Amino acid sequence: MSKTEFQPADPEFAQRVRNSFARQGIMDFMGASLPVIEPGYCEIHLPFKPQLSQQHGFFHGGVIGSIADSAAGYAGYSLMSRDAGVLTIEYKMNIVAPGDGELLIAEGTVIKPGRTITVTKADVFAIKQGKRKLCATMLQTLAVRTGIPEFLG
Repeated sequence: MSKTEFQPADPEFAQRVRNSFARQGIMDFMGASLPVIEPGYCEIHLPFKPQLSQQHGFFHGGVIGSIADSAAGYAGYSLMSRDAGVLTIEYKMNIVAPGDGELLIAEGTVIKPGRTITVTKADVFAIKQGKRKLCATMLQTLAVRTGIPEFLG
């Protein structure tokens, strides 16, 4: 069952999102995956490794922000037309608990799609010993760009 009621503009949205995600060097570098793509919703999963930690051994806030930004961005991108690209123009994130766990899951959701601006959100959960705890929440604004060749794919 879909987590949103949105209809994608492109019937091939999932493959387009996967292709774009595969071109993100930072996600590959960190070891992130994109196991869930639905219209207006996606999840990014990131297993813990020491290279992603801060001085107390938790996931670094920049890592949490990176997967939140991408999860929300791809949720928005999933609803866009085939010739559209997406750029984050603003986000505000609150870290509400340490990123303490074996895995982070960022859940991105569209709040309001638009022709030129889309508003999204992401919640990031730390999974530790099978328990899921909210560690960050983010509100994001995306710019929708069309007709730019480097965005096509």
